[in-house]
Amino acid sequence: MKTLERAIETTATINVRRELVLDEPLPVVGPTRVRVIVLLPEQADIDEKEWLRAGSSGSAFDFLKDPAEDIYTRSDGRPFDDQR
Repeated sequence: MKTLERAIETTATINVRRELVLDEPLPVVGPTRVRVIVLLPEQADIDEKEWLRAGSSGSAFDFLKDPAEDIYTRSDGRPFDDQR
């Protein structure tokens, strides 16, 4: 037997206890089980702390631990002086 589903779109807030609090009552007589899909807004940009956390805990930069990647020494280049 196939179960038909209908969608109801509403808005809600996730409170400090990680509970979903609906802005409006649902037009459904309960109790009944439902399936919930939560769409979170994307952040436009992540802050510097997030970048540092991702870079230090992820494996994307593990190749830099390889000694073969140490191609520069202190004698390469020249000191940078930004005093004008």
